[in-house]
Amino acid sequence: MSWKPLRVLTPRSILPASAVVLVLAAGAAAHANKPVPFGDRVAGPGDAGATPVNSESLGSADLDLRVGPGLEAFHKQTGEQAWSYRREGAEALHLAMAGDNAIVVWDDGMVTSVRPGDHEVRWHRAVPGLADWLRGDGEPGADKRTDAQRKQLAKQRAAAALHTVQRDGSPWLALVTPNLTMGLRDADGDLRYNDKPSNGCVYDPLRAVHTDYAVLIPRTCSNSGGQAVSGGITGYRLDSNGWAMSTGPAATVKVLDRTRVEITDGPIVPPRVFDTKAAAPETACGSVVAPFAAVRPQGGCAADPAAGEPAAAGTDPGAGAAPDAGAPAGEQPAAQPR
Repeated sequence: MSWKPLRVLTPRSILPASAVVLVLAAGAAAHANKPVPFGDRVAGPGDAGATPVNSESLGSADLDLRVGPGLEAFHKQTGEQAWSYRREGAEALHLAMAGDNAIVVWDDGMVTSVRPGDHEVRWHRAVPGLADWLRGDGEPGADKRTDAQRKQLAKQRAAAALHTVQRDGSPWLALVTPNLTMGLRDADGDLRYNDKPSNGCVYDPLRAVHTDYAVLIPRTCSNSGGQAVSGGITGYRLDSNGWAMSTGPAATVKVLDRTRVEITDGPIVPPRVFDTKAAAPETACGSVVAPFAAVRPQGGCAADPAAGEPAAAGTDPGAGAAPDAGAPAGEQPAAQPR
């Protein structure tokens, strides 16, 4: 160990120390004036600071929530504004509820969750590629759109991009763009899965639908000349594996109830019903596998001893059902991307 004697600080040696003090002071001032993360601004009527709200006496059922330019809350009984939530430099486009929480899609590709009862912004999530798709820049005819048409397009796409699933009191949400889908847990905004379409394919958010158990996203695949040659539908769930099925490029999905959807795939193939809770197709009456099917037609089959049982008789795959029972080729469950 070497020892060095103490030395007297000269003006020349004091300069660096002074510079450090100035830098620290400037950093403290900058921190004091640091903008609110993500540009969040929550205010009461007249742009005054929002006053605390008793969450036990005021909740989403007591408020009328609207979007534009931010998230605006009004008392249902009086019509007076309760509070507003805005983000600097961004505009709210679409609102959907996940349980008692409000999910908002913004034009800069950000998605936020707000608890209406105490107007707390719970979490933020940026979705890659969402802002570009909302704007539609570079698409054929984009340069001819008016400002009103651009705004309407952005709102339409924002509504198609957000799907909320009310799964047994534990809501989650899916965010869909042509090149990416993401699944988030509403409780904390945690990313639970993300998935990209295979090469040569894109998702079609405008055809996507959701039930209380899953989000179903059609996709289209094109050849080297850009012509659509095939398609498919991918089902995503947060608590268990999803599935995938092959279809034509223009298959449509219609929600029938909380669990079932009807898939129409052109004039030749008859429509088929799929149960998103059992993750299995509804087996037609008269089929040789009908007695062993995971999902029977709603109301049962006349010649079936189980006739009259509701569609919910299908076993929940979480309880050990075999979701691929009776599934035709191309409809076998696929592992959920994580």
